[in-house]
Amino acid sequence: MKVTLEEAAKMLLENDNIVILSHEHPDGDTLGCAYALKIALNSLGKKVKTLCADEPSKKYSYMFQGIENDDFDDERFVVSVDVADDKLLGDTLQSRYMGKIDLVIDHHASNKLGCKFSYVDPSAAAACEIIYELLQIIGIPIDKKIADCLYTGLSTDTGCFRYSNTTARTLKMAAELVELGADNFYINTVMFETKSRTYMRLETLVMEKMQMYFDDKCCLAYITRDMYEKSGSNENETDPIASKTRQIEGVLVGVTLREKADGSFKVSVRTNGDLDASEICACLGGGGHPKASGCQVDGPLEEAKGKMLDVVKKFL
Repeated sequence: MKVTLEEAAKMLLENDNIVILSHEHPDGDTLGCAYALKIALNSLGKKVKTLCADEPSKKYSYMFQGIENDDFDDERFVVSVDVADDKLLGDTLQSRYMGKIDLVIDHHASNKLGCKFSYVDPSAAAACEIIYELLQIIGIPIDKKIADCLYTGLSTDTGCFRYSNTTARTLKMAAELVELGADNFYINTVMFETKSRTYMRLETLVMEKMQMYFDDKCCLAYITRDMYEKSGSNENETDPIASKTRQIEGVLVGVTLREKADGSFKVSVRTNGDLDASEICACLGGGGHPKASGCQVDGPLEEAKGKMLDVVKKFL
């Protein structure tokens, strides 16, 4: 059942022992939402814990440093933030919470997460935009810690305000968060200007194997478990690679396949021009945003590449 943001705020105010779920392979937006909301609700005296199937990258540590989950077994209200699909919760959380989520807060138009109530605003560049408005409705003052969390979501989901999803609303919120204490210089430096040595080794391996298709309108990159082993990197460091596939002149569709432990591949699709990445991914059971979406395909690698290229070809 769809609810207004005011109704969502009322639910949070009326409940306690709240669980906040983030999506697997967490990014700045899902983490920013989760920790901003936890800190805010804790300030009201509520018990809250955040859960994620995967350990966040250490680059996000400034958001959760010193923040501990409250200890309670009686979970009375479950909220998901920036999670568009049940399977994006990850195996452990999906099996535990599927069908038990009370409130969904998200900005993916393709959202199909099972829940009792949902507030989805596809016009929001990041789910953190929604959380910012939610906290204003509740009347919770935004301190520096909350501002850092929310700014992180805005910045990372817009590519440091470069992507087409960036709106005047996004920029106004970002400016307000900086005024409230968000350290925009530090956050943008960590998110966009700082790369680990292991990531750089991984990126080199990936770039060497990049391939072009369909008159160079499609760029395909892949990351195998062997590449992780050779570089010393891991899945937490792969986010920047997906955007590189569409930065090449003339490319309309960028595809990045990341091999999972079970041999299947998580796929990130990025598009330029009028092509809709979410429509491409929907053909394989995925979804997301018009310019950035994802899905999953089975391996082995050549078979996974073939499945993706067959779909992309139809759109080109």
